[in-house]
This record gives sequence, structure tokens and C-alpha cells, in this order.
Amino acid sequence: MRRQGVLLRPFAAALAITLVCWAFGPAIADVRDVPRSRQQIQLSFAPLVETAAPAVVNIYSRRTVRTRGGPRLFDDPFFRRFFGEEFGFGRPRQRVQNALGSGVIVDPDGIVITNHHVIAGADQITVVLADRREFDAQLVGSDERTDLAVLRIDPGGEALSTLAFRDSDDLAVGDLVLAIGNPFGVGQTVTGGIVSALARTNVGIGDLNFFIQTDAAINPGNSGGALIDMDGRLIGINTAIYSRSGGSMGIGFAVPSNMVRSVLAGLTEGGRLVRPWLGAWGQAVTADIATSLGLDRPAGVLVNEVYPDSPAARAGVVVGDVLRAVNERPVDDPDALDYRVATLPLGESATLTLWRRGREQSVSLSAEPPPEDPPRDVTRIGGRAPLAGATIANMSPALADELGLDRFAPGVVIIGLRRGTPAARFGFRPGDTLREINGQAIGAVADARRALDGVRPEWRVVIDRDGETLSLVVGG
Repeated sequence: MRRQGVLLRPFAAALAITLVCWAFGPAIADVRDVPRSRQQIQLSFAPLVETAAPAVVNIYSRRTVRTRGGPRLFDDPFFRRFFGEEFGFGRPRQRVQNALGSGVIVDPDGIVITNHHVIAGADQITVVLADRREFDAQLVGSDERTDLAVLRIDPGGEALSTLAFRDSDDLAVGDLVLAIGNPFGVGQTVTGGIVSALARTNVGIGDLNFFIQTDAAINPGNSGGALIDMDGRLIGINTAIYSRSGGSMGIGFAVPSNMVRSVLAGLTEGGRLVRPWLGAWGQAVTADIATSLGLDRPAGVLVNEVYPDSPAARAGVVVGDVLRAVNERPVDDPDALDYRVATLPLGESATLTLWRRGREQSVSLSAEPPPEDPPRDVTRIGGRAPLAGATIANMSPALADELGLDRFAPGVVIIGLRRGTPAARFGFRPGDTLREINGQAIGAVADARRALDGVRPEWRVVIDRDGETLSLVVGG
């Protein structure tokens, strides 16, 4: 017991320090000191929670999925033809899937931010306020890459409680935070902790990884809920946990508020999310690379490729440069660079800090959307070719950004597949790039249409998948 008390003292001290700052106003907000009295230690989070909690909502979503009954053997059309319909095997059945999560009201007119995975594929979305009122929600837009979604409810002219945003770049490891959400569907719950780490990029959640890590207890159902600071401002949207049991193990992740604001602005103002495009790709700087280039530490992105006439090219970035910061915010790896560029306001300029030939330089980078060049020419393949059932398009920087590809490579890419079609059965995947069909180079959708026209005794298709070249040969 004595040892436990010793371990709790640092947290109690940190708690009291922050609460004193909150209680006595901004004049001493930057003062850090040990508690001087029992009254300081006994201060409570209750007034803060009372103000912030009404802006956090519960979200319930429903979707109907169609499944086939009976053994999987009868999914095969050959067996269904002789046995399926007469005996009920393989007959489609409907099943309702329910999901629960949390959300945050960020506009008094009824704009709610939550996680994409909470509402993905939903037929019906219900938002329940802290006072138990229920509203049907409309999906404004969703972004799978950041796992964020925007909903709209109609409060009937009533101004709803909201949370104001805080600049997430001002956070520091050790700052006290509260997580508010609906874990396991038990109802609104508040947990407390600290910021455990910042700029977590190797988490494997989406492809724009740059998370706030916290030890505030986050469990299933907390997804989409609020992570707030000691002023009651929104600093992140709780998104995921690291767990071996399904419950909280003290490692939770939240999407930073700056990314939330960027996605919110894109989906509510423009109706379509468009991010700035850099047009340069590279690799993380290792210790060996840092030593060879004369860098003081292994951080930054070593540029391996620059797309012609891209914002990076016009800024003067060349192969061999090391990109170290965007607007003086450090860039430690490619994921951090993607985040910094993605959160830049379109149409504005940013300062890009780079390392070249042994010295640091700064250049001006224009935040521009990726170009739609060449036009997509979206085409669904029919007929009896092995690609029948695939939807293809001309690759462009804009399409590459939508697909979440690390780099842009021209060509023709598969962007969709219909289940049960030859393309799906032969193992093609969205994101595969067509290189050759029966010996003909494929540089545009028009080339693919010509190569796939007619009936052939044999088909040979060469694709690029994740940097590997794969070939498929089938009879006609």
C-alpha cells in the first residue's frame, strides 16, 4: 500500500498544478509549481466536465447486409444451379448489424464529427445527446484515410452546446487530458490521463498517421469521442486503442484537432475533401544517412523523386534534399511530412525547411490541390476477358491522392471490382496498375479497351502491385 501511494504522488501533484492554473485563470496558466495546500489537491474536474460533456454525443448506426445461408459449397453458381434454389441453399438472407460510438458537436447548428469506422456503410444513423434526446443524422461526408466523418442533425433552431478547437501543435507530453465518450454502450463516461506521446506515425490506422497518444482509458464505443484539455477545448478525436484483450491497456490514440479542422472544412465548405499535394517522395533518414549527409540526428525525409511541375518542383526541391520542417514544425519521417502538408490551407504558402549540401535552407511552398491530369476516363470492363468486372481509370495525382497511394506513377489503375466476376476470381485488386495485355503496353484506358476487345485463345496480363510485377496467363 505504501508503494502504491508513492507511485500516485507524481500524478496527484501534476493534477493539482493544472487545476490551480484552471481555477485561477490565464494570468498564471504558464506557472508550474507543486501544490501548497490540501485545498489545491482536492480541486475537481467536475466544473470542466459539466461544461464540455453536453457537446459529446452517442452515435448508433445500423446497416443491413445480405448473406447466403447454408454451406459455403453452395455459393458456387454450379452447385446452386442444381441444388441451391430448390432446397433453399444459398438463398440470400438479410442481417442487421449495429454499431455504437461517440461524436462531438462542433457547430451549434448541428454539425457532428465522429470516426469513419463508426458509420461506414450505415443505412441509418442516430445521434443521442447527453440529455437523451435523439436525432436522425445525415452523413455530410466521410474520409477513410483519416478515419473521420461529418454528420448533420436538425436541432429545430436550438443552438447546441459545442466544443471549441485548440491548436494540437501546442500540446506537450505530460499535459493533462480528459476523454469523453460512450464505452461499451454503458452511457457517457469521462476518464482522465496525460498526453503520453505526440506524432505517433507507425500505428497502422489509416494512411495519414500522426496521432496523439494518451493513457486516458479509451474502450470500444469511445471511438469518435472527445479528447479535451484543461480549458475544455477539443484537442483530438479518440480513434483507436492498442489492446490484447479488447479493453483499455493505457495506450489510446486520437486524431489531432488540426487534422479534424482540415477535414471538417473540406467536407462542409467544399462538399468534397481536397488536400494539398507536395509532389515529392522519399524515405526516412536513418542513422547511416544522417552521418553521410552531416546531419546532427536521424530525422527528416530524404527526397528520392520529384514530380515535374509539382509544388515541390516549383519550390526548388531536388532529389537528394532532406526535408526537415514545414512552417518550422519538425518532420521526422514520411508520415509526418504527409500530415504537415495535408493540414496546410489550400491557396496559402508554407515555409519548407530542407538540408542541402551541408547547410539548411528555406523555400516557399504553395499549397495546391493535386491536378486531374490526365482525365480519369473511368471504364468498366465487360466481355469474357479476365479483367471483366473491373473498373479502370487513368492515374493522375488527384486520383493517387484519393486512393492513398504513397507516390504517383502514371498508367491505368483498377479502382473497383464487382464480386463474382472474372476479375475478382482471378485475384485482381483495386490499386493494381496495368502494364501489359497480350504484349501491348498499357499507358491509358484507351489502350486497355483496344487490348481487351474481342475473344482471344489466351490472355496474358501483367500488373504492378505494391512495387512487384505479377503476370497472369489464362485460356480464352
